[in-house]
Amino acid sequence: MLQVKTPEEVLALIQKEFVPLTGRTEHVPLVSAAGRVLAEEIVSAEYVPDFDRSTVDGYACRAADTFGCSVSIPAVLTVAGEVLMGRESGLELEPGSCACVPTGGAIPKGADCAVMLEYTEDFGDGTAGILKAGAPGMNIIFRGDDLIPGKTVLKAGRILRAQDIGALAAIGRSSVPVVRKLKVGVLSTGDELVPPESVPAPGQMRDVNSTMLAALLSRSGADPVPYGIVKDDEQALRETFRDALYECDAVILSGGSSVGAKDAACRVIADAGELLLHGIAVKPGKPTILGKAGNKPLIGLPGHPVAALFAARLFVLPLLDRLSGCEQQRLPVPAKLSESVSANHGRAQVVACRLERRDGILTAVPVRSKSGLITLLAGSDGYFIIDRDCEGLPKGADVQVYPDRE
Repeated sequence: MLQVKTPEEVLALIQKEFVPLTGRTEHVPLVSAAGRVLAEEIVSAEYVPDFDRSTVDGYACRAADTFGCSVSIPAVLTVAGEVLMGRESGLELEPGSCACVPTGGAIPKGADCAVMLEYTEDFGDGTAGILKAGAPGMNIIFRGDDLIPGKTVLKAGRILRAQDIGALAAIGRSSVPVVRKLKVGVLSTGDELVPPESVPAPGQMRDVNSTMLAALLSRSGADPVPYGIVKDDEQALRETFRDALYECDAVILSGGSSVGAKDAACRVIADAGELLLHGIAVKPGKPTILGKAGNKPLIGLPGHPVAALFAARLFVLPLLDRLSGCEQQRLPVPAKLSESVSANHGRAQVVACRLERRDGILTAVPVRSKSGLITLLAGSDGYFIIDRDCEGLPKGADVQVYPDRE
């Protein structure tokens, strides 16, 4: 019988047994950095913005000159000039004067607010009427409001998103240090497997896992390295596994992970390094294997595609995040369960679902599937987990849905 650990124990084990890889930094252009893990803390060396600027089209002025004004009693100010976009204003406002400014234009010296054009009136004689009182700082972004020299822009370990790339562009970065992509060897085992392009003979089936796992890894920031299909021959498995271990940062094999005379995956992983666990109290994915050789993870996933996919999402991706030094957590979204779901007592149960908006409420609709039917999951949006001590959830129950990262 498999000696299983809970999912929480497995995640804690990953944090304990593996450490982030070092010396794997490369610089990439900003346009290529989205989705990569930031390798170093980024600190601003300049002010952003570098000048006081208006957030509205209107008039820059002294707020004190507008106090008490209204539509019926406007504050009449002398128009000292106009600020042109992309240029220094060159103006210095005296009390009782104002300047026309566009959105994003520089605020003239002496001004401390900007009044929206809708609350002003051009009298056509070199003066303008302010119809609504301003306040100091109103509609102005001041120099350094966004960033000042020495302020941290982004912390190491962050997965870079579009807005992060924008922040880096704002401080003049054209490239960014990121963690080199992990090379992950992927192989499938089983006499019954044939490549996806082949026509299966009776008793055979196409290898789904290699392609599926490679796609998952690629979309999660790793570089999958295919090692093909290995037949149920322990020596052949050892040789292929040895090559993958030498060439890659981690190795994943699927199939051959259940207890049985023909299943050599556990022995091969144990002989290659150290066996950390064989079996997790989760459904699907119970016969998952985890080992390590040095700091390289050795992973055996179930042969059933659905079980392999969920085990990879739950444990392989956090493991790779650990190696990459990624500090970001995957946050679930709350949803209401569309129908009751029974659970297998004694194991955490992972349930694939679609997310739908019903009567304004985000609803999790379970995808009913046997463990080996991958095509039924093609339309899923994520999954939720039923605790091992819970025998099921009723319709309308609150669930936490983890959207698919990929």
